[in-house]
Amino acid sequence: MQREHTTQGPVFRIIASFLYAISLGMLFPACGSSGGGGSGPGPGGTASGGTTQVGGQMNPGGVTTAGGDTTPAGGDTTPTGGNTTVAPSGSGHYQMENLDRGVVAVKVTGGVYVGWRMLGTEYDTTASNVSYNLYRDGNKLQNVTDSTNFLDAAGTATSKYTVSAVIKGTEGAQSDPVTPWTQNYTSIPLTPPGGSYSANDGSTGDLDGDGKLDIVLKWDPSDSHDNAQSGVTSDVYIDGYTLAGTKLFRIDLGPNIRAGAHYTQMSVGDFDGDGKAELAVKTAPGTKDGTGAYLSTGTAAGADNSAVYRNATGYILTGPEWITVFRGSDGKELATVDYPVPRGTVTAWGDGYGNRVDRFNGGMAFVKEGGVATGKPSIIQGRGYYTRLTVSSLTYRNGVLAKNWVFDGDAAGNSKANGGGDHSEMAADTDNDGGQEIITGATTIDSSGTFKCSSGQGHGDAMHISELVVGKGISVFTVHETVGGGDCHDGATCTLYFNVTGGGDNGRGAADYVGVGNETAASCSSSHTGNLNCGTGATVTPNAGSNFLIYWDDDEWRELENGTSITKVGGGTLLSCSDCGSCNSTKSTPTLTADLLGDWREELVLRQSTNASLKVFTTTTVTKRRIYTLMHDPTYRAQVAFENSAYNQPPHVGFHIGVGMADPPVPDIYLVK
Repeated sequence: MQREHTTQGPVFRIIASFLYAISLGMLFPACGSSGGGGSGPGPGGTASGGTTQVGGQMNPGGVTTAGGDTTPAGGDTTPTGGNTTVAPSGSGHYQMENLDRGVVAVKVTGGVYVGWRMLGTEYDTTASNVSYNLYRDGNKLQNVTDSTNFLDAAGTATSKYTVSAVIKGTEGAQSDPVTPWTQNYTSIPLTPPGGSYSANDGSTGDLDGDGKLDIVLKWDPSDSHDNAQSGVTSDVYIDGYTLAGTKLFRIDLGPNIRAGAHYTQMSVGDFDGDGKAELAVKTAPGTKDGTGAYLSTGTAAGADNSAVYRNATGYILTGPEWITVFRGSDGKELATVDYPVPRGTVTAWGDGYGNRVDRFNGGMAFVKEGGVATGKPSIIQGRGYYTRLTVSSLTYRNGVLAKNWVFDGDAAGNSKANGGGDHSEMAADTDNDGGQEIITGATTIDSSGTFKCSSGQGHGDAMHISELVVGKGISVFTVHETVGGGDCHDGATCTLYFNVTGGGDNGRGAADYVGVGNETAASCSSSHTGNLNCGTGATVTPNAGSNFLIYWDDDEWRELENGTSITKVGGGTLLSCSDCGSCNSTKSTPTLTADLLGDWREELVLRQSTNASLKVFTTTTVTKRRIYTLMHDPTYRAQVAFENSAYNQPPHVGFHIGVGMADPPVPDIYLVK
């Protein structure tokens, strides 16, 4: 079951959005430049590696208790506006990328594996209404009715494949032709910045509007530091690449943005609805855009770009703080405003040396604007979570970057939110109203920017958010640092399904449907709590591991990704890259996992150990399970955008995928063209 808006239909939301746009025109005919905190309208190669095997099953664990909790109110909202500049395709609620067919072909033993996308807008719960014609070298090879992949036993390394959708008997256009990869990955050549750098976290979006997903990559210098550590760091760089290997831009964030996992959180999405994704990120004097120019718009105009604000210990606790939107196709600055929550007095965040004040999260979500669920993506940035917790929503429409709302745990009525943030954030519509909530860990912030609830369990290092209990909508699994252990709770009410405390800082955990024994509720797994049924806390055997997860083989269970390998629950290596490296030290995370190509299963993006390339791995296992591209599920799409944030977490869909699953819900979306 998916809780994505059963209470309001598309017609209601179209009317509401129309009235909202009119009201903005009357009440806010112009927007000026945005300032600091508070709520209110503002301005504003080649390489080797990768082998495949099969594998097996289970693992035990356990401990338990139960509970329930809270739901006060508070916060504030104010609207900002603007309209998309391109015509939508379809009449759904959520704005999604107009992706191409994403055909991928790989030469394998026994022929050629071919996979392709089912778009969310062509999905039909009556399966016979949708099929696909597969062509080889211009000749129709097969009408595929039961999947979105095929093994062509007669295919060769020089075959060319195209795919067309057949909707209720009418065939659409054929996709662009592709030839098979010679192995199960493609390489994107990289040029590291001068000095000692490693390719690090990634995000994705259609940067140039060609219907193909691209990669946004952060470079991490060898002298980067955690916030708790002193030391001067080298500059942070952000690159844009197509999957075909074309470098689109390089942005230099300059000496006034510190390097480390908690400072630079990339918000990537098509925020202005023009069919091309933008990048939004925290900036400062000395930042250069993708054209090599210093920032010069809005509050960046006239700045002293020679100034270096870091102190002797390497912390940057003075000087201007901005957020900038960059064009995805070339990295050019589009708009800059003051960062929505200024640092203010550093000690007010819980220490005097700059650790807690500069704990950031960031991504993209479909929150409300002025109390109305518009279905358009917003830039989300979070600052603070150990003590004061803040989350900001900004819009970028028609060239204007503006504050939508700011949630502040220090504002009246919001104190229960403070201390309830993790080293990550995620988004999901927990209450079916067409706007996504921002879940910071123990705290859920309503899509309108008000306090929704808190589990009261404090800060943690990891979270997983999906329909973790079949039929109960969005649930949150998070591990605890403050009180130890972990819990699973309802995303809308924060009512606890189970809660385990004690055992000290629980540094990592994962939750999903990973094997036999968790058909009705996922496994919530970590080293401190063992393997528990997410709905009851009872000890179970399927072990979801404690790191990343990925859809990879032919069944509905999710596989485990850790470091540079994919394994099946209970043993069995499905993929291992011998010349790849993971990211973020002991976290051992990939650069990115997302449904970038082919059918609904995910691709794995790993950096080559030498940093000479990124490798994008795809599955070559035929499956009969047919699901539309996960990138057209609003929950998954938003969570992919948050994946890069701080202690990286894998994305989840907003509905149940597992053995015995119901047909996926028809996604309430439209595509921009």
